[in-house]
Amino acid sequence: MENNEFVLNKSAQVSNLEISDSDMNKINKYTLEKLSKDEVFVFKVAMCDNEIDRDYEVFTIKALNDMAKLFVGKTVIKDHTARADNQVARIYATEVVADTTKTTQRGEVYTQLVAHCYMLKTESNKDIIAEIKGGIKKEVSVGFRSEKAVCSICGTDNRKKWCDHYNGKKYEGKLCYFTMEDVTDTYELSFVAVPAQPKAGTVKNYGVEKCETPEENSVENVKPEENNENVPETENKALEESMNLRMRLVDSFLNANKN
Repeated sequence: MENNEFVLNKSAQVSNLEISDSDMNKINKYTLEKLSKDEVFVFKVAMCDNEIDRDYEVFTIKALNDMAKLFVGKTVIKDHTARADNQVARIYATEVVADTTKTTQRGEVYTQLVAHCYMLKTESNKDIIAEIKGGIKKEVSVGFRSEKAVCSICGTDNRKKWCDHYNGKKYEGKLCYFTMEDVTDTYELSFVAVPAQPKAGTVKNYGVEKCETPEENSVENVKPEENNENVPETENKALEESMNLRMRLVDSFLNANKN
C-alpha cells in the first residue's frame, strides 16, 4: 500500500448472501481452476453510503460509484494487516443501491455501496465462516484514498489547506461536515474486532498524524530526539509545521469538549 499517510478507513457491516450461477461466473474470473458452489462461501458487505456519518463526513454519490469500480478484485484481510497469510476472501462484485424511500440529511436519495465477497470453504476458513454466519464477524473496515475533504461551511479542501471550522459544530445554524470527493484508490476490506476508531467511523489523516487525545500529541510528549538541534533546516521546517498542525488538533479537541 503506497503512502498510507492519506489512507482512510470506514466501518461497514457484513451479512449473508445466497450464491447464484452469475456469482460463480464472476468468482471464477479470479481463480486458476474453476470452482463450484460447494467450494465457496459468499457474503456481502454494506461498505458505505451518502449519509453524513457519526464523524460528520459524507461521500458524494459519484465517490460511491468510483469506489464501486475500484473495489472489484480487491482482497479481504484481517485487522488491516497487509500480509499474504492474512488474506481470507476477495471482492468479486460491487453494486451501488439507491433506496428511493429514504432521503439523506442533505436531501439526496439514500444510496449505499455494497460489495460481494467470496472465500474458500477450507479447513482453515471453517471458523471464520461459522463466525460470519453466527453474526460474530460482522464489523468490517474499508481502506481508501480520497483526494478531497471539502468543508460544508466554507468550501475549503482540507486535504490542501486547513480551515477554521470543526466538523460536527454548527455555524449560524449550519452543520459543518466534510465531503469525501475524488476517491482515486481503494486498498482492502478488513475484518476488525471493532471499527478502526473508538467511535467507529473514519481514521482522518488529512496530511498530518492522527490525534487521539491532546496528551498523545502534546508538546510535552515530543521525544528528545525530535528537538531541532543538529537537524537540517528542511527537517526543522517540517517539524515546525507538524507541531503547528498538532496544536490546531488539540485546539479542535478542547473546543469540541467545551461546547
